[in-house]
Amino acid sequence: MLSKSQFIRGLQCYKSLWLYKNKPSLRSKLTAQEDALFETGNQVGDLACQLFPHGIEIEFDPTNFSGMAQQTMVLISRGQEVIYEATFQQKGIFVMADILVKNGDKWDVYEVKASTEVKGYHKNDAAVQWYALSEVLDLNSISIIHVNNQYERQGSLDIHQLFHIENITDIVEAKQTEVPIRLQAMEQMILEEEPEIEIGPQCSDPHDCDFKAHCWKDISSPSVFDLYRMRADKKFELYRQGITTYDQIPASQKLSDVQQVQVESYLNQKTLVDKSIIQSFIDTVQYPIHFFDFETFQDAVPRFDGQKSYVLMPFQYSLHIQHTDGTVEHKEYLGDEHTDPRQALAEQMVNDILSHGSLMAYNQSFEKRVIRELAQSFPQYKTELMQIHDRFVDLLDPFRALGYYHPDFNGSFSIKSVLPAMFPNDPELDYKKLDIQHGGMAMDTFANLHRLKEPSQRDKIRQDLLAYCHLDTLAMVRIYEKLISFSQE
Repeated sequence: MLSKSQFIRGLQCYKSLWLYKNKPSLRSKLTAQEDALFETGNQVGDLACQLFPHGIEIEFDPTNFSGMAQQTMVLISRGQEVIYEATFQQKGIFVMADILVKNGDKWDVYEVKASTEVKGYHKNDAAVQWYALSEVLDLNSISIIHVNNQYERQGSLDIHQLFHIENITDIVEAKQTEVPIRLQAMEQMILEEEPEIEIGPQCSDPHDCDFKAHCWKDISSPSVFDLYRMRADKKFELYRQGITTYDQIPASQKLSDVQQVQVESYLNQKTLVDKSIIQSFIDTVQYPIHFFDFETFQDAVPRFDGQKSYVLMPFQYSLHIQHTDGTVEHKEYLGDEHTDPRQALAEQMVNDILSHGSLMAYNQSFEKRVIRELAQSFPQYKTELMQIHDRFVDLLDPFRALGYYHPDFNGSFSIKSVLPAMFPNDPELDYKKLDIQHGGMAMDTFANLHRLKEPSQRDKIRQDLLAYCHLDTLAMVRIYEKLISFSQE
């Protein structure tokens, strides 16, 4: 018997389902970010149950699925009208309906998603729910409950505004003929030899497959899949032609300027330096230079007044200011995890940043977006914030313009690729020495910091956050200094 999640896995890739059932040890472990997404889903699911109060939850027992299904049927027979995690084993499929609600003589089914819209795989998910439940219940409708990202919290959380309910019954009913056909094919496939399915777009659509490391183990690095900004379908087209490594790419293959440099730089192990491009960028920069970086978090369920679901919430910044004489000073802000950090951050930011000189970010669109949203939320700082906004230059520009390209960039211009290539084995600039090593970790760490009860743990994590953000702007200082040295050679 397949579970609903296994059926959805099979729709993405038969080989993934086969490996899950026959060689589960090959799965990659969940990342911290995936764990955080799972926790967010649980939080959203628990809140959605409040839309239909007075229900009884079927407690999850991985050792006794049959008992869960029996308990569900007992509650139904006793007249229970709202059931959470209603469990069924029917037609060769195991499903758990998030919320089951009696509606007259029929039942309404609600599936809860932490996303802000109904996605394609949600419809397939609901279709298999309907297929199983219709065997034992007279169903009226099935809907997706998802987050409404237009809701802005003011005072107590309004769950009726937080959620949007979308009825997809017609779509689900139209899929009913294909569900048993696919289910039967999957059940048969699992019993046979491992299916020969090549890697393809299905490896990451709609989710990154947790068997990807196994299936891609023979793909060398670098490969055509690292080619800068080449569409995925073009990369797989090359792969299907037997072209995986750079030296296999035929001269007739059309490549962009960046891709051509990427390939030639790697094959020749040669670093490209174009002083004119670097100097053109330097000429746009004015002292004092403010090397600036935000860290943000997002909440599915807004915690503070004036906060929307999934809006970027800046909680931290690091600022290195380099003066004309070469001296550098550092300033920083890290918000309190128990309160909305935005206003205090905006206030300190306009005080820390001098009234003249460039603001430098690495991929400035992110920082500028955050500043625009801060200016909208706190109009008392709008003038100062927008003046700051308009002084940004982007340290990413000279790299994208091929002013400097190192073979170790491997088609990526992110600071995590550029920094170690320009400063190999420099302990001062090594993210791997930090407990928090990338922005996703910082986001998830701060978003959950308020849940920790032990002050010493919170203090340690706050120091880790400061160290990470500090390195982001220190890295920019060192990279910019290196560009200046190239222009003067």
